[in-house]
Amino acid sequence: MGGVAPNGLPGWVTLLRAPNPGPMTLDGTNTWVLRAPGATHGAVIDPGPLDEGHLRRIADHGPYEFILITHGHHDHVEGAARLSEILGGTPVLAAGTLPAEMTVGGLSITTLDTPGHTSDSVCFLVESGNTTAMFTGDTILGRGTTVVAHPDGDLGAYLGSLERLSAYENVLMLPGHGPSRTDVAALAREYLAHRRERLAQVTAAMAAGASTAEQVVDIVYPDIDPAVRFAAIWSASAQLDYLNHKNGESGTPGGRLDPL
Repeated sequence: MGGVAPNGLPGWVTLLRAPNPGPMTLDGTNTWVLRAPGATHGAVIDPGPLDEGHLRRIADHGPYEFILITHGHHDHVEGAARLSEILGGTPVLAAGTLPAEMTVGGLSITTLDTPGHTSDSVCFLVESGNTTAMFTGDTILGRGTTVVAHPDGDLGAYLGSLERLSAYENVLMLPGHGPSRTDVAALAREYLAHRRERLAQVTAAMAAGASTAEQVVDIVYPDIDPAVRFAAIWSASAQLDYLNHKNGESGTPGGRLDPL
């Protein structure tokens, strides 16, 4: 059971997807249940929204030693307090209360600070037997790209977090939205290349006279879906903030937006 199952997940991982699909959540929030083979207690990552049916499904896979949170957006954490209540007080651990290392059953869990998408974003590197997986929350998604929403989101911090994740070669990536991916390092490098290309486009837009996020979106994202234009404006604000600081002039909910 320590290896990888036919569904591509390690035998100690169960995916319970929340019923909250949408433009910013893809198929819904991925709730991850972790339990080493034969262990009495496990852990759960990102309970998701306050949906009683979903939370009861999570509870049915208990008991848990703790509830872990990748970041504070409601589609990941809204149901955490209620889940803890259902479970009889299982502690909820998020940025600020997370230890650097934890163990539960046969699982070894390391917390990595990966700010950028939000100031409180973390990833969890989990090892059991001969398998390892990185749980990335919204720092890297299984499909599309991540919104860095100014002012809580910080693009400079985000680029640093991607650099950090690019060191984990051939480690399975289990994201907060979208499908699993086989190599978190390769995807981190793809994200870095995409961000640098986008920054070059924003720099060109600024040279052409754009000075506000709305003007940048008009130039850089001319075909943006009106339903997610607000998220493009968030990202453009973060890009402008990053470039202005880089040039010496002085990083909101949602996980995904393909063009950003």
